[in-house]
Amino acid sequence: MLSQYYPYECAESVFRIDTEKLLARGIRAMIFDIDNTLVHHGDDATPEIEAYFAALRETGMKALLLSNNDAPRCERFIRNMPWLPYVCDADKPDPKGYRRAAELLGVSPAETVVVGDQIFTDILGANRSGMASILVHFIRLPEETHIGKRRYLEYVILFLRRLQKKYCGRLGDILTNERD
Repeated sequence: MLSQYYPYECAESVFRIDTEKLLARGIRAMIFDIDNTLVHHGDDATPEIEAYFAALRETGMKALLLSNNDAPRCERFIRNMPWLPYVCDADKPDPKGYRRAAELLGVSPAETVVVGDQIFTDILGANRSGMASILVHFIRLPEETHIGKRRYLEYVILFLRRLQKKYCGRLGDILTNERD
C-alpha cells in the first residue's frame, strides 16, 4: 500500500516543528535522522543544532539520533551534546532500529515521532514501526544541482499524498508560525 510511504506531516526544517504542540498531543520522544535532516551530509553539528537539542531537552521532550551511519560519525556529531543518545548502523527502514530507539527512550511507539528527510528510509521505517513521522526538506548546498532518482520518486509520492487528504496533517497543527 502506498500509504506506508506517506509522512504524517511535512515541515521545512526541524526548526519549524513546535515541540510544545507535540507534547500536548502526547508525543514524549523525537527520533532524528542526522544527514540532510539536521545538517548537510557528513557535516558536524552546528551551534544552531546544538542549541536546538539543548532547548528540546529543556522542554522535557526525549530525543535520540537514529542513523545508518557508523558509531564514529554519530559520536563526532554529538561531540558537544554527550547526553544525546544514538543508535547507529540502524539498517533503516527495518523497524528493529526504531523499536530499539523507543526502548532506550522508555516510550511506546504511539508516544514517538520520527523526523527525517527520506521517505524510503526514515518515513517508511517510522510508519512500519507504528510511529508518527515528519518529513523535513532535505538539506543541500546551493551548488548541488543533482538530487538523485529517489528524490524524484519522493515528489510523486508527496503529490499522491496531497490528493488523499486523510493522510495530510495527521498530527494536527504542530508547526510554528515562524519561518526559517
